[in-house]
Amino acid sequence: MLDGPVPEALTFDDVLLVPAKSEVLPAQVDTRTRFSRHILLNIPVVSAAMDTVTDSRLAIALAQQGGIGVVHRTMSIERQAAEIDKVKRSESGMIVDPVTIGPKNRILDALEIMNRYKISGVPVTENGKL
Repeated sequence: MLDGPVPEALTFDDVLLVPAKSEVLPAQVDTRTRFSRHILLNIPVVSAAMDTVTDSRLAIALAQQGGIGVVHRTMSIERQAAEIDKVKRSESGMIVDPVTIGPKNRILDALEIMNRYKISGVPVTENGKL
């Protein structure tokens, strides 16, 4: 039990933001925040780690805006790793480490990769060159 006076608390219904003219320009605002000691977010938005909320698509969209998506744990470890792999490969909307195949791979190999990563094509490389 509480000893003494009950502290004041507010809920979302208690607060209303009224639009008004501001002298502060958007470029002057810093919304960065720390998610952890080593992770800095450009926007203070973190998705819920729920199976109906966060998958690789939302995590990619949040990362592109400066937030972070927390992939839920109600899937196998292999599927979690696959979802995170999709996010890591889609840095800033540009594939920084693309999945490739060699000239001796079968079309079936390419189709399996495309299905696994939900991508529309796979570059064919030989000795690191297209």
